[in-house]
Amino acid sequence: MNVESIVTGKTKVYGIIGWPVAHSLSPVMQNAALQAAAVDAIYVPFAVAPDQLATAISGLRAMHVSGFNVTIPHKTAIMTLLDELSPVAVQAGAVNTVVNQGGRLIGHNTDGDGLVISLEEDLNCPVTGSNVVLVGAGGAACGALAALCRAGVRSVVVLNRNLNAAEGLIASFRDHFPHILLRACTLGEQPEEVLRQSDLVINATSLGMSGEKIEGLSLALLPDHAKVYDMVYNASLTTLLHDADKRGVKAVNGLGMLIAQGELAFELWHGIPAARGVMRTALQSFLSSAAKA
Repeated sequence: MNVESIVTGKTKVYGIIGWPVAHSLSPVMQNAALQAAAVDAIYVPFAVAPDQLATAISGLRAMHVSGFNVTIPHKTAIMTLLDELSPVAVQAGAVNTVVNQGGRLIGHNTDGDGLVISLEEDLNCPVTGSNVVLVGAGGAACGALAALCRAGVRSVVVLNRNLNAAEGLIASFRDHFPHILLRACTLGEQPEEVLRQSDLVINATSLGMSGEKIEGLSLALLPDHAKVYDMVYNASLTTLLHDADKRGVKAVNGLGMLIAQGELAFELWHGIPAARGVMRTALQSFLSSAAKA
């Protein structure tokens, strides 16, 4: 909201909970979308320590907060504190968006579908029928795998340092998607054909956020048509994106996923789509100003 916006007793409150949460870009884009849609609401960050999560949810419920996003480290822990979960949230094993529906807190997950939207819009990479290499086996990977399977990929190979974690991740999806080839490999020990036959590589870990390299992932093996998506969005050029550029394959960071999941959350809360491009423009302007500061 800008300085001309007036907050009254009728203004609805939305927000994001996390620990830490001061770095979140969601208030920037959500408030821009609220203003563009002339919705009498405000979106604010709430710093919630892990041991205070249950208390915080009770407080948000008591204060009639209309809805909120959920970020690290609460996406899984919050699930048992809500009144209802959407099928997508159950499948993803995580919640990133909560809607207060007449006092009932309903948990949703827009991360996975946001990823698929970003892959199509930012990377020109429709995933239906594609062979995907997914790096990671944590919460982000779970949401990504669920969305990729729903979108009709041909195969997904999960690469992770801990093979048991990767096996455990795909095991939960095999029964639901028997027509999709799911495979787990230890990162760095995967057969060369895994990358040689891939259409898309997705980094679903935090590696790269501080300049780290994903050891054991050689983009030199990729076919010329392959593309790379790095979910890390707070660094414009991660090591993975740099390696993709050297290899000559198209690659983008996760900013588009952040925007797409935010647009989906906005529609869940307000029943109308966010104005096209408003969130992206707001974020680009904010990040540009921050870079100059």
